[in-house]
Amino acid sequence: MRYFCHHRYTKLLLGIVTLILVVSCYSRSSIQTFQQQPVKDCRIVQHVMGSTCVPRNPQRVVTLDGSANIWALGIHPIASTYVVGFPIPKYLQGKVDIVESVGAYNNPNIEKILRLKPDLIISGSELKGIYKQLSYIAPTVVLNTPFPRPPWQDMLKELATVLGKEKEGQQLIDQYWQRVKKLQQALVVGAATPKENRRKTMEVSIANTSSEYGIWSYGEKHFSGSVLKDIGLQRPKSQRGDFFYIDNISKEKISDIDGDVLFFVSWEREDDKETLEKLKQNPLWSQLEVVQKNKVYLVGAHWHSSDIFAINAILDDLEKYLVNDK
Repeated sequence: MRYFCHHRYTKLLLGIVTLILVVSCYSRSSIQTFQQQPVKDCRIVQHVMGSTCVPRNPQRVVTLDGSANIWALGIHPIASTYVVGFPIPKYLQGKVDIVESVGAYNNPNIEKILRLKPDLIISGSELKGIYKQLSYIAPTVVLNTPFPRPPWQDMLKELATVLGKEKEGQQLIDQYWQRVKKLQQALVVGAATPKENRRKTMEVSIANTSSEYGIWSYGEKHFSGSVLKDIGLQRPKSQRGDFFYIDNISKEKISDIDGDVLFFVSWEREDDKETLEKLKQNPLWSQLEVVQKNKVYLVGAHWHSSDIFAINAILDDLEKYLVNDK
């Protein structure tokens, strides 16, 4: 739900620099006064910033990395960061609780975190610049979350290891592969010849548009692209290759998002709906074969996210539109 746009990184870095300057003054007078107490029942966990003795049964977890995987692993955090301007995606409704906010994803409120008295803080590597301040408050683990992000399985396994939930994490991944196998079989049912094998012949495109960054297409390295690759579905020529995504595609090159099927991702904001409607008014949109065949499917923000809830929601869409919709 929080993963997007390298364009945010410049602002993110500026925000972190500002945050460090503010926190450095605050930490000397207040944060260090409340240095965490030694944790007796804990285990050593290696992470980006070194090693941390993580409580074996944390009760007051604050998560700053933005991933919903923590819920899937059975841990209910007491607080989390959020992304300004983006609503909670529909695919997470009913799966996670709305917890207390500790600020924006790129600018967490250190004082508020301190007041919550967490027994474990989980952060992404984007905030490793404030690791020292966070570690004064509670045992802190910094996950490996560079841009582009690692494969979704790797991130799930890393978090599971931090929380001592390796078995639960592996079960979630095993269930994913079971669903992939069923989809593979469903896509070849009734295929008497290779030409009828939809998994081998159907070109599936993934695209998005927003007022900030224009038209995007998603590559095989993107989380959604990796799911298509695991199933064995084909991609348009412009979307093949080991890349995350291509943004700012000009309207004159809109044919790059054409295919037999197009999954058009929505951030579920009103602004994005308006941007898409403007794109549809462009004469080049109506010339796309996928539009003429009426095979454009508007899907939610889960197609851009990497948590296991999002991955399963992508599989739901593929089953709905490629298998059940004849």
